[in-house]
Amino acid sequence: MSHFKIGESKVIESRESQDGTMIRRRRVSLDGKHRFTTYERIERPGMMVKKRSGSREAFDREKMAGSIRQSVGKYFESDLDVQSVIDQVEERIYAQSKDEIPSGLIGETILEVLSDTNEMAYVRFVSVFREFKTLDELEGSIAEQRAKMAQRKAERGDEVEINKKKK
Repeated sequence: MSHFKIGESKVIESRESQDGTMIRRRRVSLDGKHRFTTYERIERPGMMVKKRSGSREAFDREKMAGSIRQSVGKYFESDLDVQSVIDQVEERIYAQSKDEIPSGLIGETILEVLSDTNEMAYVRFVSVFREFKTLDELEGSIAEQRAKMAQRKAERGDEVEINKKKK
């Protein structure tokens, strides 16, 4: 990866992300030699995370992202898929509208998002997050996840049937 200093640039195109949380800007250096893309994210108000040990630290999106990438990143096709998970988790955490959240809530929120997006990533993350010591614990979690997935599938199937009846 090469690094270069651009200096001043101008925006040639701006697009808002689908979920409205980021702006993608295509830029060109003033001398016209370099084109590049920047991403702007809305800076959220500070939130503290209460750790299991009782200590507190500022919520850090990049720390959460690193944890997700390290533990389950290989189960996604691209970094955009990982970014999507991170965005969803962050959105749900900030939707709590609290100044402080327990670290366990962040982990549970990651599990919720993973359960909807990637079953293998879910299994990998849950085994580490819940600190399973036996295969029985892991199998129980997998059975629980399968039941949730079957329920969601049935609910979606019911919605499809309802929509067909309306037509």
